[in-house]
Amino acid sequence: MPELPEVETIAKYLREGRENTPSLIGFKIEGAEILWGRSLETPQPYEFVQRIPGQRIEQISRRGKFIRFRLQDYFFLVHLRMSGDLWVEPESAPIAPHHRWIIDFDNGWRLAFNDPRKFGRAWLVFDDQSILGRLGPEPLDESLTEAKFYQQLHNFHRRLKPLLLDQFFLAGLGNIYTDEALHLAGLHPLMISSYLSEEQSNALLSAIRQVLREGILRQGASIDWVYRGGDFQNYFRVYQRTGQPCPVCATPIERINVGQRSTHFCPNCQKIPEKVSVSS
Repeated sequence: MPELPEVETIAKYLREGRENTPSLIGFKIEGAEILWGRSLETPQPYEFVQRIPGQRIEQISRRGKFIRFRLQDYFFLVHLRMSGDLWVEPESAPIAPHHRWIIDFDNGWRLAFNDPRKFGRAWLVFDDQSILGRLGPEPLDESLTEAKFYQQLHNFHRRLKPLLLDQFFLAGLGNIYTDEALHLAGLHPLMISSYLSEEQSNALLSAIRQVLREGILRQGASIDWVYRGGDFQNYFRVYQRTGQPCPVCATPIERINVGQRSTHFCPNCQKIPEKVSVSS
């Protein structure tokens, strides 16, 4: 699933353009076609194709794992989920397999949502906070201070890995960057959040920010066919490196399941405290 760095990269491409595609800022929508109705969470497809024409794209940003389009009268939100991607292409291009909806602009370009696994969703709403309002803080936002993060961790008594994946706790992290951050901070994924010291909490926040910034710098990670473009996968410390040597101590990386999520860690650098056992 695309995580914060991958979604940020896609939003940047849409906002600034790429070598062969223009920025979408200022583009006026001419019409839309919904090719698979369940990809649109709200409104109903027939309402969407009536409301969207004439709207101009004013801003493109990211919140958590959502791509946020500010239109003249609405907010258009897209969550890529497992395999979604947004393609900017000429209207003359053949409709590719797995396109789920298409938005046509009045200048010969279109925006297409391509999603082989059909988990991605989109919303056209007047108030974006009706969808985004429950998300946790942005990990790169300076308003998330060390003191606030420490207090957040101690407001819960949960294992670190599932807590960091909870979008209502912290917005944007997924399996990749959580594993990478926990290794960098030297924390076991099964540690209980309320047991962390201030020093450990500060190290974790710093590690989260470091791996996310590096991921953005490297335009995300290309994993199989789900996301195309970045090369952060070439710099993984632990993720998908089961049996390979830890870059710090050379101990073989291990893999366990935590909350039904595959989790990678170094058993030497990320020792589990006596208070918590792997079976707990």
